[in-house]
Amino acid sequence: MALNVALQMDPLENVAIDGDSTFRIGLEAQARGHRLFQYTVDRLSYIAGSVRAVGRDVTLRREAGDHVTFGAWRDVDLREFDVVWLRQDPPFDMGYVTSTHLLDRIHPETLVVNDPFWVRNSPEKLMVLDFPDLTPPTVITRDIEIIRSFRAEHGDIIVKPLYGNGGAGVFHLRPDDPNLSSLMEMFGGINREPVIAQRYLPAVTQGDKRIILIDGEVIGAINRVPAEGEARSNMHVGGRPERTALTPREREICNTIAPTLREKGLIFTGIDVIDGWLTEINVTSPTGLQELERFDGVNGAAAIWDAIERRRGR
Repeated sequence: MALNVALQMDPLENVAIDGDSTFRIGLEAQARGHRLFQYTVDRLSYIAGSVRAVGRDVTLRREAGDHVTFGAWRDVDLREFDVVWLRQDPPFDMGYVTSTHLLDRIHPETLVVNDPFWVRNSPEKLMVLDFPDLTPPTVITRDIEIIRSFRAEHGDIIVKPLYGNGGAGVFHLRPDDPNLSSLMEMFGGINREPVIAQRYLPAVTQGDKRIILIDGEVIGAINRVPAEGEARSNMHVGGRPERTALTPREREICNTIAPTLREKGLIFTGIDVIDGWLTEINVTSPTGLQELERFDGVNGAAAIWDAIERRRGR
């Protein structure tokens, strides 16, 4: 049965068609006969009991420079849709949080992927706290003295915004780095949130694995290798994706977290693992589908839609 699908995402006309996971998800939906509608989060509203969006029907194709055809603008009630994709990129700020509250009002009658309640309550760098035995030593604080003590204990550390994304604002601080005070002042001047600090894992120079799970099941992984002179492996900042395989430790991590992912309705997740340590569980807008498909021939988008169609069938 054809489904009516709404994509809540960043402007579709600007996506990189050879790397964007939402674009690949949309192509797979079309191949199955599902109908696509796209809107941006700034056009999401609550009006007199109705959760509404202003957007356009879309047709996608893998043609550089001509990858989307838009229909006319229209105002829709999102309860009219079978599936809504929550896929705008972070930052995970109050605007993002508000969108999850609005989408809560239509889910699960309209299936929102991922479940907006658990997206709101499981941001990438906080959900890992449920699995302390799998993660490197970590602190979350605004107190610079705690960060100093943490660095004195562990030497090299990574400090990053608690709700950032794409590698933005990630710093590698060595034991003799004199910039810790300035860095904490900068973070404090930007917002009132704590930062997260973790023990630096030197093996990151060999890569940071993005492992993709669909409804708690591993479908594959890619390795992201930092550019020369970089501490960050994110592809947004020049990380190079390469083919990889999972180690027994990585499969143990996936088996441990899988029941939690399924219980929370987190259909599409991407976890980050460095040297056998779980560093993030990405639930907001995980990426990596297209790279995995190129390296291993794994159609992750098909696995996602199989999981969604099973849920809609139930």
